[in-house]
Amino acid sequence: MGFLLIFNGFFMFISGFVSWIYKDGITKHIFYAGIITVIIGALFQFATKGFKKEVKKREGYIIVTLGWIFMSLSGTLPYLFTGAIPSFTNAFFETISGYTTTGASILNDIESMPKGILFWRSTTHWIGGMGIIVLTIAILPLLGIGGMQLFAAEAPGPSADKLHPRITDTAKRLWYIYLGFTLTEAILLKFAGMSFFDAINHAMSTLSTGGFSTKNASVAHWNDQPIIQYIITIFMIIAGTNFVLSYFAFKGKISKVLHDEEFKIYFLSIIGLTLTVALVIFFNADVSSLPTETQLIAHPMVYGEFESSLRHAFFQVVAVITTTGFVTADFTIWTPFLTILFFFLMFFGASAGSTSGGVKFVRIIIMIKNGFLEFKRSIHPNAIINVRFNKRTVSQDIVLNIMAFFILYVIVFSVGAGVFGLLGLDFATSLGGAASSLGNVGPAFGKLSPVNNFNDLPALGKWWSAFLMLLGRLELFTVMILFTPYFWKTNKF
Repeated sequence: MGFLLIFNGFFMFISGFVSWIYKDGITKHIFYAGIITVIIGALFQFATKGFKKEVKKREGYIIVTLGWIFMSLSGTLPYLFTGAIPSFTNAFFETISGYTTTGASILNDIESMPKGILFWRSTTHWIGGMGIIVLTIAILPLLGIGGMQLFAAEAPGPSADKLHPRITDTAKRLWYIYLGFTLTEAILLKFAGMSFFDAINHAMSTLSTGGFSTKNASVAHWNDQPIIQYIITIFMIIAGTNFVLSYFAFKGKISKVLHDEEFKIYFLSIIGLTLTVALVIFFNADVSSLPTETQLIAHPMVYGEFESSLRHAFFQVVAVITTTGFVTADFTIWTPFLTILFFFLMFFGASAGSTSGGVKFVRIIIMIKNGFLEFKRSIHPNAIINVRFNKRTVSQDIVLNIMAFFILYVIVFSVGAGVFGLLGLDFATSLGGAASSLGNVGPAFGKLSPVNNFNDLPALGKWWSAFLMLLGRLELFTVMILFTPYFWKTNKF
């Protein structure tokens, strides 16, 4: 825990350096936040110096969950010390939204924020994207503890392919790829017309599938520069792809990528959904080039109406399905059919092993396959009919785990929406808020639509949303298992 806080403090120093460069007047306050965080981290390290550094599965779950909570608590300090977000509730919400890569914000005027604070917001995304614990293991092998348990609890998806036998080396390779993609996107965005500051911030938000922007209108600010939006869209797709496949692509093993069943369905789904949404927008949605009373975002048709429809469809489909949550348009006014479609897309998520939230395509594929195989099993009750994925048999234990995860996901979503309803939110806002928070998406529906934010939520609503974000980011079991009596009674794991 101490290393995590020290590491967090280090990134605060970087944000302080950015603040100093831009002379935004809050440099010393961010440095104070960093110093306090480092001191607390050092005290944690000193206090646990004599303890046996052996991490089993039980400890892995506890460390990961508490790690995220402590990081989020310490991450509020730059907001509080600078006065950018004086309320602790709001500061915690913004921080955990960053670390969980949700991208839901309570800020009404983002562009008025000091540069150091905007950079800190993006940094929380970037840290949370691949996982705080994995990052720590990658950079600080001095821990001297077995990291596989932590990686298993942290890594998105039902299973994690190992690139290398040692977890430290695995994490390092993932982070090299992560860093490489971030720098590449930042350079491309700079050449496309963004300022360097905007480019690096949006690159960090894209690769983390977070969605924090430096502009009030999010990426819609550049609706008159299609090339910027196409670059971000491509990198959102990359961020939603299993990073293990990216590693194989860099190694020249393209066939592994092309033959991966999850990637194929993920990619084809994006194409199919984009064409569907684009055609509906073009023929049925009244999207004018200028803002109106119902359409608050301008849609300049740089290359004509069809290209504009295709671009916004492509961007928003990818933004929602990868749970990035960037906005170029208010998709809630694109006909009721598309509103319902985007609502369901919030549950999808992208690939396992990516930085996205949601259920993930691999789970959806296996559930659908298992559902169809039930017909065969009904006709041939004595036959052994297994689910196959990537030409390999999926064990029944994994299938049952996936079914259990999905059922639990639906239950948590239902309870989450119900609690929002109890707090006085309307039907659309409650459903959208629960789906968005649990799926780590960002924009939702109703009063939480893409042109609004989460500031109007009551205080209890913000804390509840933060809890759902944590549950979704750590894939339910990691957090919820801590609330089971069995977890604390048994000594078997």
